[in-house]
Amino acid sequence: MAARRRMLLKVIILGDSGVGKTSLMNQYVNRKFSNQYKATIGADFLTKEIQFEDRLYTLQIWDTAGQERFQSLGVAFYRGADCCVLVYYVNVMKSFENLNNWREEFLIQASPSDPENFPFIVLGNKIDVDGGNSRVVSEKKVKAWCASKGNIPYFETSAKEGFNVDAAFQCIAKNALKNEPEDEIYLPDTIDVAGGSQSRSTGCES
Repeated sequence: MAARRRMLLKVIILGDSGVGKTSLMNQYVNRKFSNQYKATIGADFLTKEIQFEDRLYTLQIWDTAGQERFQSLGVAFYRGADCCVLVYYVNVMKSFENLNNWREEFLIQASPSDPENFPFIVLGNKIDVDGGNSRVVSEKKVKAWCASKGNIPYFETSAKEGFNVDAAFQCIAKNALKNEPEDEIYLPDTIDVAGGSQSRSTGCES
């Protein structure tokens, strides 16, 4: 098999406004972080080339707006997703409590063929804020929720510091790959990027 053929993996990032969805995507793809908060209007996506077991893949990461007035835009963006990333802010309980709504919304809009086994990943973001002293969502609480939803992998991240971002997206890519059906979509050659370490996570050990 020619290793130069490339497959597209579609990933959707969901979560309340301000939890850091865009920052996580930019940190992973561009290694950049901005302190200027700018709400995403509708949806946007970035791509990154990854290598896994001698094959090249294009990860297409969709960043959707957290504001409710834009949620109706979701259907077209959700369809065909291979993995869904649920993001909350560790210092805001409401953003964690809303994960269930985002998960349900995704399953309704995307209509995956096997909703029980569709791959989700949960990211608790902004763990760097206030040195972790203002945290209100405990790791134990999140892990219990993830376990109740079929053992969803969970990572604690800091988009600002770049902490655990690569490890989380490696897990995302691996799970998206498991979900990808046999009819593969190949894209032209581009540069591949591999690597990343893992810590402070659960559910996606290699």
